[in-house]
Amino acid sequence: MLFISGAEIVFIFFIVLLIFGADKIPSIAKGLAKGITQVKQATNEIKSEIQKSADIDPTKEIGADIKKEIDQVKEGFDQLTNSVKRKG
Repeated sequence: MLFISGAEIVFIFFIVLLIFGADKIPSIAKGLAKGITQVKQATNEIKSEIQKSADIDPTKEIGADIKKEIDQVKEGFDQLTNSVKRKG
């Protein structure tokens, strides 16, 4: 974890214990946990918004509309050529 050995973690905890006292450490840990949870939730929300925006591709909708129009025009031409062939 961040290139910190076990002895360094114990030393940091000892310094925090000396500075804040034993009665303040649980409230500090609770505040840190709450902050970390909020950061995780915010990053998850950002990820989901990015995913939603990536899933919505307006070119796909435009392409589908154009394809549908082209198919209708082809169908109209097929009907026209069929009627011309029958008469001729």
